[in-house]
Amino acid sequence: MNKITLGFSPCPNDTFIFDAMVHHKIDTEGLEFDYFMADVEELNAKAFNCIPDVCKVSYHAYLHLINDYILLNSGSALGDDVGPLFISKKDLSNQNLADISVAIPGKFTTANLLLSIAYPEVKNKKEVLFSDIETKLLNEEFDAGVIIHENRFTYHKRGLKLIADLGKRWFELTQQPIPLGGIVIRRNLDKDIINSVNRILKKSVEYAFANPDSPMGFIRCNAQEMEEEVMMKHINLYVNQYSVELGDKGRKAVETLFNLAFAKGLIDTNPQKELFL
Repeated sequence: MNKITLGFSPCPNDTFIFDAMVHHKIDTEGLEFDYFMADVEELNAKAFNCIPDVCKVSYHAYLHLINDYILLNSGSALGDDVGPLFISKKDLSNQNLADISVAIPGKFTTANLLLSIAYPEVKNKKEVLFSDIETKLLNEEFDAGVIIHENRFTYHKRGLKLIADLGKRWFELTQQPIPLGGIVIRRNLDKDIINSVNRILKKSVEYAFANPDSPMGFIRCNAQEMEEEVMMKHINLYVNQYSVELGDKGRKAVETLFNLAFAKGLIDTNPQKELFL
């Protein structure tokens, strides 16, 4: 049995997607998945070092990983109204933001890329573990922060205020769903293995949709102290038709992100290799 190293996050949307394939609830075509879990920016870093064969990465990171990895058709997180939120303890919505300090969940997160697109004047940024950003804002260690994942459902309960919904800003600019994260595979793997993983991943997502109770044990044991309601909101927000298959609309959204990042000088060169499998 061929072993494939696989990295994804412990977030409910990823554990929902990968449960069937890592636990052999579907035919894995002779492949064994040796998986690990990590925060999104740690996953990005491991992909930059070409450690996993298959990995969940930010679409921003994929801009810089195209020589080594190619995007699979399934498993992506895209959608409308799913973007990161730019928040603060104070009301900064009408202020000049050029001089504020901002906590970001990682240099190569799509959240940081969207912040750069929407607010190019914001330069004073520091990387912080995504789950710590709210607390650091409450302690006034930063003027503002960009939150992702389940924090979008909880920040207002802690008295934090919205500066901007970066997902809405993206849609106003492009009229496209927002590409947040995708599943990539190493280009140097055997073509048959690449195609096999592509099929298995789609079957895994389809199995989870058809049997929504099946992945819940795996989801709960990795969601830590997340409330059940928040966990389900998280899945419903980030797992959708684009997770089953990108399709033409999803591919167009990804291409738009890449082209816009290049046009605004946020990446040095346009991708020279094929983006999609």
